[in-house]
Amino acid sequence: MQPFVEKYKKQITIFGSVLAVIVVYFFFIQDSSNSATIETIDQMAMATIGSTPNIPETELEDTPQTIIVDVKGAVKYPGVYTLSEEQRIVDAIEAAGGYTDDANPILINHAQKLQDEMVVYIPNSSEDALEEMELLLQMTETNSTSSGNSSGKININKATESELTQLPGVGPSKASAIIQHRSEHGNFQKVDDLKQVTGIGDKTFEQLKDLIDVK
Repeated sequence: MQPFVEKYKKQITIFGSVLAVIVVYFFFIQDSSNSATIETIDQMAMATIGSTPNIPETELEDTPQTIIVDVKGAVKYPGVYTLSEEQRIVDAIEAAGGYTDDANPILINHAQKLQDEMVVYIPNSSEDALEEMELLLQMTETNSTSSGNSSGKININKATESELTQLPGVGPSKASAIIQHRSEHGNFQKVDDLKQVTGIGDKTFEQLKDLIDVK
């Protein structure tokens, strides 16, 4: 036996060294690799749990904005209503309870989109159709041009004919009458004085009183 060990001593030593390296690799290096892998997976899981989902900007931009409109005239519940910019005049009328029995909606564009600070006026059957058509056209022009106006009011003591015609229900003839009245009688002292102008009745004045000023 002794001669065998001495004869293969070198080979036995090499084999033992290789075996030792394999054992060290298996127990230490593999264990370290598995620990690193597990730690990496844990970090990824924590990052996923702690992350906040991103909401696409397009979804935020597509959210309809809230607007406020004033519904007047021949509706069951006239008043100020909060609606969406995507809604239309027909929706504002429905919000106000619908038409009264004497409403004359023939000139109303029910499909028109609503705008912030818009006035929706519904005439009744006793009102002059042509005058109401002019009123509605002027209201539409005012709503489309006054969106960037911070005060929304026109000084009737200083306004030109062109500026006056931006008011609802005020066409060239009524604008000329306003200018002529202030030229003959001086400046208006209060907003109610506008009713002294020929052609400005209570109905028209109701549409103007919140849009005009004398200072």
